[in-house]
Amino acid sequence: MGGAKSSWAGVFPAVTTQFRPDLSVDLAATRHMVRQLVDEGIDGIIACGSVGENTALAPDEKRETVAAIVDAVAGRVPVLAGLGEITTEAACRYAADIARLGADGLMVMPPMIYAAGPGEILAWFRTIAAASALPIMLYNNPPAYGNDVTPALAAALADVETIVAVKESSGDTRRFVDLANLIGDRFRLFCGVDDIILETASLGAVGWVSGLSNVFPRECARLFALAVAGRPHEALALYRWIMPLLHLDARPDLVQCIKLCEALVGRGSELTRPPRLPLDPAARREVARLMATALETRPALEA
Repeated sequence: MGGAKSSWAGVFPAVTTQFRPDLSVDLAATRHMVRQLVDEGIDGIIACGSVGENTALAPDEKRETVAAIVDAVAGRVPVLAGLGEITTEAACRYAADIARLGADGLMVMPPMIYAAGPGEILAWFRTIAAASALPIMLYNNPPAYGNDVTPALAAALADVETIVAVKESSGDTRRFVDLANLIGDRFRLFCGVDDIILETASLGAVGWVSGLSNVFPRECARLFALAVAGRPHEALALYRWIMPLLHLDARPDLVQCIKLCEALVGRGSELTRPPRLPLDPAARREVARLMATALETRPALEA
């Protein structure tokens, strides 16, 4: 079967977009956080994804944020820009602009807002792929965005040369087996849900688009390396340690939770843009408790 090949693999944090107290985008703080992550050994960056509050950013802010992250990374790891738009026209315009900004790829969400039929979903991805030469990671997250890019639909896109990877965030680990049965290794499979990473790594995932790797990049990189190396028993201790925090990535308020965790380790601000509001006091105390426990019991990694 034809198709482009990609070398994307490993841990790709879906980075947060940092805001100033007036909720304007803080590009300097965002650059600083991204540089830290690259210095600590992550394998790629997802800019302006779900965790990056894509849908809360104005069109020019998305482009400015991607450009700032590309500049901060300086070619050391791949940078993929999240694409989440309401209209196909806006999506194609964004895809073309991102190519000019120097990103290495696109992570394309399904149609936003609109409950699309299978033919419309296929047309969406095909049209966006035609608008840019950048390689594409197809992003499936039906719990968040309503539209489900099933394994059969993904397989129907295998002839699109620039679609090279699938980020599967349905939470159904069987999807990794179904995709492999349908199309072999045509797409590189990425886990998009933090708390099933050990399971999906054993089922063919070669990458992990992660939320909590923003907070514990070294530990997440080690966990994933052990998992894909076929050393699950060694990975299990790390997995058990971080699992209470990985569960945060599957909550509707995951962005607030991840940003609070970042703030608690001095990596950034917990500010989010409405309609995302700060965690209520009880939820905030619970996340802070989980972080305190994780920091108290943080394992020493091998050199």
